[in-house]
Amino acid sequence: MAIEIKNQTVSRIITSLAPYLQGKENALKLSLLAYFSKGHLLIEDLPGLGKTRLAVALARALGLSFGRVQCTNDLLPSDITGLSVFNKSTNSFDFHKGPIFNNIILVDEINRATPKTQSALLEAMAEEQVTIEGKTYRLPEPFFLIATQNPLEHFGTFPLPDNQLDRFLMRISIGYPPRDFEKDIIRGGSKRDTINLISPVIEVDDSLKMQKEIRQTVIISEKMLDYIIEILQATRNNKYIKVGLSTRGALALSYVAKTSAYFQDRDYIIPEDIIEYLPYTAPHRLILHEQYKGIDQRELIQSILQEVKIPL
Repeated sequence: MAIEIKNQTVSRIITSLAPYLQGKENALKLSLLAYFSKGHLLIEDLPGLGKTRLAVALARALGLSFGRVQCTNDLLPSDITGLSVFNKSTNSFDFHKGPIFNNIILVDEINRATPKTQSALLEAMAEEQVTIEGKTYRLPEPFFLIATQNPLEHFGTFPLPDNQLDRFLMRISIGYPPRDFEKDIIRGGSKRDTINLISPVIEVDDSLKMQKEIRQTVIISEKMLDYIIEILQATRNNKYIKVGLSTRGALALSYVAKTSAYFQDRDYIIPEDIIEYLPYTAPHRLILHEQYKGIDQRELIQSILQEVKIPL
């Protein structure tokens, strides 16, 4: 059962985007959780399910600039970060910013880019900056990277290394829309052009303030900290898992739990904040033993949750 959103600002964002993202309300809520948790989002799903529309609509509602990179195997790091071009009139090099210098950037089919190009995103995701030709440039605030990949197609792809997967706060899928929503979509046709009509629901400064409030005002009690540690240890001691959750994974879970509490107008987290969102923050961080590679990692996380005692 999905946790209800009670925060008025977040509810207004979801309500304003609902007509444009029919059947994608859960994916929208998860995207907002990742954004306000100051993390990055990996969407693993099939083509044609509205991943790009979701990213563009989110940028419009939050009043943020948007950039998009379509990954191919000949994409260069400079195609993402930018490059210096010689200016004859000034007899010097001028730096031309790449699409990474946007508040929200969609990196489409990230696993089609070569490892060298994928690595160009690591510094941006970890430190919100890029270093080009020895000079460091800060990225705009807020900075939110959404990457997509097709989970079924492997020809001509380069799987993301574990350290890069670990940089994504959450991994989600959109899934097919419910039958009635899909009928409405087919009946009404594509609404891609209407997305540009979406007006910002909040100002950029307000969303930055919300991000700060979440980190500083939502409390994690000792009981909840112990619960997170117990889950952490359970992943590390599981017979199917070679490498369990890292400390960064635990931090990711705590950030999302805090944001979940904030969305419900609470200044403290409860077990449900952890239980609800562990399946989105943990599975992509696990490394299974070779003989267990075929096990569904989300199901494994669910079984671990059942083993760990919920604090009262």
